[in-house]
Amino acid sequence: MFGELPPREPPPAGLQLGFVTRAERAEVEALERLPIDSLWVGGHVASPNPTPETMVGLARLSSASERVRIGSSILLLPLFPPAIVAKQVADLDRATGGRVTLGVGIGGEYPQEFRACQVPVSERGRRTDEAIPLLRRLWTGEEVTHDGRYYAMEQVRIHPAPVQPGGPPVVVAGRQEPAMRRAARLGDGWMPYLYSPRRYAASVATIRAAADELGRELTSFEWFAFVFVNVKAEAAAARADAARSIGGLYSQDFSELVKTVVAAGTVDEVATRLQAYVDAGARHLILAPATEDDRDRIVRRVVEEVMPRLTVPD
Repeated sequence: MFGELPPREPPPAGLQLGFVTRAERAEVEALERLPIDSLWVGGHVASPNPTPETMVGLARLSSASERVRIGSSILLLPLFPPAIVAKQVADLDRATGGRVTLGVGIGGEYPQEFRACQVPVSERGRRTDEAIPLLRRLWTGEEVTHDGRYYAMEQVRIHPAPVQPGGPPVVVAGRQEPAMRRAARLGDGWMPYLYSPRRYAASVATIRAAADELGRELTSFEWFAFVFVNVKAEAAAARADAARSIGGLYSQDFSELVKTVVAAGTVDEVATRLQAYVDAGARHLILAPATEDDRDRIVRRVVEEVMPRLTVPD
């Protein structure tokens, strides 16, 4: 049933840390000097706010980084032909010596992106379900013939293949149960966002139950949590800064939501909130500084003051 999923080593024991970056060379070089494990970029094709495009950002990140794992958080997979994604990711994986992880989601909050790419928004889930296993077949470097509803192709070979055997890990992002089931069925990991720790724990239980139903073991499956973060001496100031920053991204009032789905406050408060995600099952924290002007300081405080307080349950 899971022949398309390449065998992978179990994820490293313990807790891993990554940051969302703007992929600017100076910032990436500074981040790589810190004891972190990964860097991530996101983006859109046509969102209301000016943003970069994910694959271009990932290419910039591959050029600027030397050490850490790099990934997309996230690529809206249904907007793109799988052969193009397979080729781009294979090239980047080779260029980085096998450091790429592909985080994918279905989007939908900005319908204009789907109109721009001439993809019906109603098809985004089904297209993603077809694309993920097709990517893995294309990453073998062998000739592929695929009789699919959306991406039929005959005698297509994408080569050279990625460095990572079977291609980079494909991590499924999302918020709703269909995304959880997609992760259990097709993904190498799970990466929800704007979740409370309680909701994260519930998603872990749903994915484990779905995998059990499918007869799939999750030995090599990775549990990511994408969390916005802000650390200040004054808790109210941290939450207000985070609410303004995230509210601008999503064009809504986050003054209440910041209390449940964001790690914002003093060092003690942020450590307590992040520990709750770890207790809920997260093992790789992807943190996005939620600030209008204090990004570098927040990153350093998280690394130096917050992370040493976190522990992984036995």
